[in-house]
Amino acid sequence: MILLYIILVILMGVGILGAVLPGVPGVGLIAIAIAIWGAFNGFAGVTIPLVVAVVSLLLCTALDFAATYWGAKKFGATRWGLIGAFVGLLLGFVGLLPALPVGGPFLGALFGPLLGALVGEFLYRRNLALAAKAAVGILVGNIFGRIVQLVLAIATTAIFLFATIPGLFGPASQPALGLLGVGL
Repeated sequence: MILLYIILVILMGVGILGAVLPGVPGVGLIAIAIAIWGAFNGFAGVTIPLVVAVVSLLLCTALDFAATYWGAKKFGATRWGLIGAFVGLLLGFVGLLPALPVGGPFLGALFGPLLGALVGEFLYRRNLALAAKAAVGILVGNIFGRIVQLVLAIATTAIFLFATIPGLFGPASQPALGLLGVGL
């Protein structure tokens, strides 16, 4: 059971990274890990972490769109910029942008939306300064959304850990931990 717990906590760590890295699942991965742990333990002690994970997942999904939209509108972006950012994200992630010396698809997915928004806005407005301003707005909204998602992912994981560690390493688990060579 401890091995499963460790694997799921590592999976949650990947979920935390996914909150900021494009193309990597974030809070959804954390929610799945909590649900797996709950399924193996009859959902004892994970009701609150699971509810928090689902609420965080819903918030992150809504925030992903809302923050980018807010940044775009605040800086004067049009639908062309948003479409360009989406196309830039896809092209950057699959590596159709020029090969980057480090970072590969992750950096492509970070810079792709900026370049895509810039191109989309420029095609629509034919004004580089306005296109750049709108592209920066989309980037600012995206970064703000990712920061909030990171905080939610860390908080969700922390709530799970605080709810489950005492039961995992409680008095009933002492003999099993001794067999594993873990002393408490």
